[in-house]
Formats: sequence, structure tokens, C-alpha cells
Amino acid sequence: MLFAVALTALPVAALLDVRVPGAHRAVLQLQAGSLDSLTGVALAAAGMTVLGRFPRHALGWLMSVFGAWWAIDGLASSWLAYATAFDLPGGSAAFLVYQRFGAGLVLLLPLVLVLFPDGRLPTGWWRGIALVSLGLTSLLPLALIAAPSEIAQATSESGPIPAPLRALNLDLLYLPLPDEVWTVLLRVAQLCVPLSLVAPFVVVVRRYRGSAGLDRMRLRWLVWAGVVDLMVMLTFRLLPGSWTAIGLAAGVTLTAGAVAVGIVRPDLVDVDRLLGGTVVYALLLALTFVLDLVVLGSVGQFLGSRLNDGERLVIAVFAVAIAYAQLRHRLWRLVRRWVMGDRDDPYHVVSGLAERLEATDDSEAQLLTLARTVRRAFRSSYAGVEITDTLLVEDGERPAETRALPIAYRGERIGRLVLPARATRLSGDEKLLADVIRQAAAAAKAVHLAEELQRGRERIVSAVEDERRRLRRELHDGLGPTLAAVAARIDMARITARRSGEDADQILGQARQELTGLLAEVRRLVHGLRPPALDDVGLVGAIRQLAPGLTMRVEEHGDLTGLPAAVEVAAYRIAAEAITNVRRHAHATTCTVTLTRSEGALEVEITDDGDGFAPDAFAGVGLVSLRERAAELGGACVVAPREPRGTRVWTRLPARDEVTV
Repeated sequence: MLFAVALTALPVAALLDVRVPGAHRAVLQLQAGSLDSLTGVALAAAGMTVLGRFPRHALGWLMSVFGAWWAIDGLASSWLAYATAFDLPGGSAAFLVYQRFGAGLVLLLPLVLVLFPDGRLPTGWWRGIALVSLGLTSLLPLALIAAPSEIAQATSESGPIPAPLRALNLDLLYLPLPDEVWTVLLRVAQLCVPLSLVAPFVVVVRRYRGSAGLDRMRLRWLVWAGVVDLMVMLTFRLLPGSWTAIGLAAGVTLTAGAVAVGIVRPDLVDVDRLLGGTVVYALLLALTFVLDLVVLGSVGQFLGSRLNDGERLVIAVFAVAIAYAQLRHRLWRLVRRWVMGDRDDPYHVVSGLAERLEATDDSEAQLLTLARTVRRAFRSSYAGVEITDTLLVEDGERPAETRALPIAYRGERIGRLVLPARATRLSGDEKLLADVIRQAAAAAKAVHLAEELQRGRERIVSAVEDERRRLRRELHDGLGPTLAAVAARIDMARITARRSGEDADQILGQARQELTGLLAEVRRLVHGLRPPALDDVGLVGAIRQLAPGLTMRVEEHGDLTGLPAAVEVAAYRIAAEAITNVRRHAHATTCTVTLTRSEGALEVEITDDGDGFAPDAFAGVGLVSLRERAAELGGACVVAPREPRGTRVWTRLPARDEVTV
């Protein structure tokens, strides 16, 4: 509805503007009202765009209302010029709408500043400051509605009221107050307009500094609009007065578009690159203008009458062109680095990270270097690095919403890089972030391996100490007392032999029995350290001895001689555990063990035709021990159902040839 009102006002205003004589418009000092109506259409269109995505967004309704208001204001301006040109009725009402009510359009800017981007006023005591600021801005529009035209014209310092307007009733809502009172009120109201904009600008700055991710991206659109508005207004200020209205229309239209894009699609384009380029060209525009003045003034001062205006202009153009080429490149790098961070130079980010990682020996310091590099490159408020789901390092304050990017090394996920939910914006940033992650994956992998190595060392030391403790206990509590008892019996037999050979023989028989038990205990201990069958009949023969009463076939592929002792023991233990499970639980009739040595590894595969198990079944102690034995040597073990029935245990162990000295 509001957009339709604005759209209807535009052609009507344009038709009236065409029919107004140029001389009459010059006397009235009025610009074409269709330009204001066009601005209103742009505002209303931006508001409708926001409402199409967020139907209850306050800024959408605000821009729609002000768009229709602005278009009607332009139509009133056009009718005022047309009615006074042809002596038609409605001129006084048009003057009231355009000159008096139209002053309320000044409220648009502070309202946008305090409501952007979420459509809500700031919280806390800043809400009160914002409301007071809006009240101060409203003083001038309210005062102009009821102020005498003569006094309003005098305080605005825009000259006397044009003659065609004096025939109209310009004070339809005049409020009778002394002229001195009206003069003071209008002066104070005019002074309050620029002062009242201070608080909205401070609100924007506070929101920007406290924002992150998507909200900061949206606020950058507002910053870009402010830079563009400044450029437009300064540029059009240098042109004749008739261009000022065009500059205002262009500024309002660009701001409305930026607000709509910032709310609806803040990632439509890379606003950082857009902002950086805009700042660069704004500075170049200002420097070029200053350089023109300096060159022209210097040439005129030193060469004076020897050069005409055309020659001075040529010299100025050459000087500006030479300076422009140098300034543009330097400004572009400085501004883009300030706006975008280090990610504007991807090579610098990746190479710098590599140098810092190379210079850092401590694993945790390497991860901290990674976090700081990512945070600085993407101007992020936070970066954290997780290895094996444990947060090791973080830089900055962790936000409420985060996103995690996996860190993978050769296809293996070893950690995550944690960033704010909207730390990156476009595909270019994502590509750079992927390059940084790949560069840092080796460092993260080194940290992961260092931790695994340390844990492995701790497990080895613990295992060695546990084994020593077990052997000590076995020797102290088992073999020691038994040997002492045997020695005591032998001594007793020696003493008894002098008296009775029969008693001595009986004592020696008991000692013999105890020695037999002692030998069995020694064999048990030796078997626990390394199965004797491995040395007696080899790995294949030892495995064949594991399943009496079970139909088992053992196949070997490749040369199994020269295997490292640890690999032989691990393969034997894994096969023994798997075959024991087959005998106890599988109800199988046959079992096949396949040993394959190739490419520096030993593969052990045990299959059976038993009952099998469900893929999601709980892994018992036996299955866990299989995987642990393989992992101890840097290998892998997979236990899975076998089609059409049965179970398959597959293990791969590193097995380089054992070197003998």
C-alpha cells in the first residue's frame, strides 16, 4: 500500500514538473518535485524488500512510511509550483505539506541509526538517551508547523519569501506567540538538529564495537553507506546549487539500498572489499582535489602570465595523474589491510604462518600461533583449536555461537578449528581458511602425535613396571619359597641318610615332586613372556596348536621368516584370542587363519562360519584387547560380521625385517 502511494505520486509529480515554466520555477527557487518522489519510491522499495523477508521489522515499516511521505512531499512541491504558475487552488495546502510537514523527514536518519540492524532501540540507559535525542530532532519539524512564515524564513537565512508565494495563506496552522518567542524557539530547534545526531552516531559505534559475525557484517553496510553519503554530498557541494538536491536524492537512495541489503542479504557481496575500495576512492578524490588546487595555485604563482588557463590545466592533469598512480596503490593496500585484515594478502597469511610454526618448537605454542594467525587474518573476535575433542588453546573471548571446521591430515580427522559463527563471509575467505587449515594440519598432527607418543611412553613404562612387579611377585611368592623348601628337604635328606636310607629316599622323592612343580611354574612364566612354540615350531606351527578339536586351516603367503619378535607375539596373541572366541561363542565348524606378509606388513585374518554378531553389538574385553595389541605396534585391527555368516577378524601389523648384529 505504501509503496503503491509512492509509485503513484512519482508520475503525477513528473507530469506537473514538465508543465511548470522554467522561469517561474527559478523565481520560486524550487527543485523538481519528481526528484523527491523518486527518492520516496526508492525508500519505499527498500522498506518493502525488508518486509518481504521480515514482515514485522521496524526498519521495513519505517522506510516504507517515510518513502510514501517523501513521495507525497515531492508531489506537494510539484503542485505548489504548478498551482502558483497557473493560479490554481490548493497552493496553500501544498505549501503546508511541502514546507512544514516535509521538515519531519529529518527524523529518518536518527531513526535508522538507533534502530539498525535489528529494528530495536538500544537497551539500558542508552534507550533513554536515544529517545531524548529523537525528541530534540523533532523540535524543528514541530516548530515549523505552527511558526509564522516570515520568521521561519528569516531564521533559515534563505532570503525573502518569493512573490508568487505571498499571495497564498502560508500560515494555516499559525500559533499566536510573540515574534521574539518564535525566533528563539526556531533558533534553538535548528541548533538541536546537529546536536541530536551525536547520540545516534554513538549508539552505532557502540553496537559496532560490541558486535561480531553477522551483526558486524550488517553494521559495515551502514558504515559503507555513511562513507558513500559523505562522498556524494562533498562532491555535489562543489557543483552548482541545482545539483545539491540530486546529491541528497542519491545519498538517500544509496543509504536505503545499503540498509535493505544489510538486513536481508548482508553476504550478497563482500562488504569489506566494497568498503575498502570506497574509502580508497574517497581519499583519492579528496587528495586529487587538493592536489589540483595546489598545482594550479603554484603554477599561477610562479609562472603567472606566461601560461594561459588551458596550459595550467594540462600541467595539473599530468601532476595529478603521476601522483594518482602512486597514491592509489599505497592507499589501496593500507585501507584494505585496515578494513579486511591480513586475509587481503593470502600468500602473506600462509607464508607467515609457516615461518612462525617453523620457529616454534613447543607444540602448544604452535597451536596458539595458529589460533592467533586465523584471528588476525580474518579480524575475528575469537579462534580456538581442539585436538581430539579437547580444547587446548584459544585466543579471544569465546562467543555464544561458534562453528567448527575439521582439521584433517591425510584423510584422518585430528581436531577442529573453532571460530565465531560468522567469521568468514564469501568463498574467497573459505578458500583461504582451507589453505590455512591445511598448512596448520601438520602442526596439529605433530601435537597429536606428541601427545600419543607421551601417552605411549607412559603406557610402556607402566607396562614394564607392572610386568616387573608381576615377575617379582611370582619369583618372591612362588619360586623363592619353593626353592627354599627344596633346599631344606635336600639338607634334611643328607642328615637322614646317615640313619636311614629309606627315609632319606622318601624326602628326596618329595623334593623331586616339588622341583617338577617348580619347572612347570617356570614354563608358565616363560610362556607368559614369549610362547615357546614360536621358537620351537614357528608362528604358523604355534597357531596350528591353538585349536584342538576344531577344524582349522592355516594359510601362509609370503616369507614369514625374520619377523620381529614383538610382531610374532602380537600376531600369535591376536590369533589365540580370536580362535578362543570362535571355540567359546561362535558355534562354528571351521576356522581359517591366513597370514600374509607384503609391503613391510603382516596381515592376520581369522574367519569362521559361526553365528557372527550384530554390527552394533557391544565390544567385550576380548575384542578391545585385539585392537589394543595391534595399536601398540602401530597397526590396526577390524572385527566385523562376515557374509553370509560368521565373523572376520583382520589385523595389519608393521613388520620390517629384523636386523641382527
